[in-house]
Amino acid sequence: MKKRILAYLEKIDQLLKHPPIAVNYEDEVKKHLVQIGFFMHERMVHLIVTVLFAILSVAVALYCVADPGIPMLLLFGALLILLVPYIMHYYLLENGVQKMYEQYDELLRRSEEQKKEEGYRETYPEDDFGNTKTEQ
Repeated sequence: MKKRILAYLEKIDQLLKHPPIAVNYEDEVKKHLVQIGFFMHERMVHLIVTVLFAILSVAVALYCVADPGIPMLLLFGALLILLVPYIMHYYLLENGVQKMYEQYDELLRRSEEQKKEEGYRETYPEDDFGNTKTEQ
């Protein structure tokens, strides 16, 4: 999942930095919303798992304080070892989705500009040389 979100973020960053000549921003906005939905779902699942692991870790830590023993300390250590990567992965997903929101805003802005420009071209079509014909 880490490779996928990082690759997708980079792809959209490149699209925004170096847009192809025939890019249709309205289509890109629609595709981007689908990807945001996927990653938001993934983020929610990882939030639930991370919170459950954190609660379980606290419960085991409290048990270790009340009745210390090697098996419970080992369990607590294992939970902490698992909790750290879960937190790091959730951090990546959260920041990735936030970045996707920013990209969405930029794609939407460009889509609206593109619509205005196309509306302008329909009102004032170009001649064979690319010059805009104006109404007289």
